[in-house]
Amino acid sequence: MRHIISILMENESGALSRVAGLFSARGYNIESLTVAPTEDPTLSRMTLVTRGSDEIIEQITKQLHKLIEVVKLVDLSEGAHIEREMMLIKVKAVGGHREEVKRLVEIFRANIIDVTDTSYIVEMTGDGDKLDAFIKAVHEDLIVETVRTGPSGIARGAKGLAI
Repeated sequence: MRHIISILMENESGALSRVAGLFSARGYNIESLTVAPTEDPTLSRMTLVTRGSDEIIEQITKQLHKLIEVVKLVDLSEGAHIEREMMLIKVKAVGGHREEVKRLVEIFRANIIDVTDTSYIVEMTGDGDKLDAFIKAVHEDLIVETVRTGPSGIARGAKGLAI
């Protein structure tokens, strides 16, 4: 099962390396990893996506809690949450394909953020299924390059991941 683990950790050099090392030492895979500072410059928030049984995820969270830099963590998959991913996709846009790509961009509520004589760069946010659907809707011969951030997530409701 897919899990999104949100980690509040001290903003120190080597912290990311220790988290990645924990996963690689135990043979667990990280599907996606994003890290950014929070409103408190001494803390960073890491969003990590991995797959595993409940037992494996429990083992991962126990091991993460042991790391000195980890202040708090939550498995967002255990409750109601919102997740979003951003994608930049460069597509060939010549002749009749220009209007077709524009139409798809409107349908998917994306934005064209760069235009050249031969291509568009499209920016899109949403859940992974929406981004996947856009990729499938664009003819594969038109896709030049795709970059995705991986999901970021936040729990719904009044409670937040804070110290």
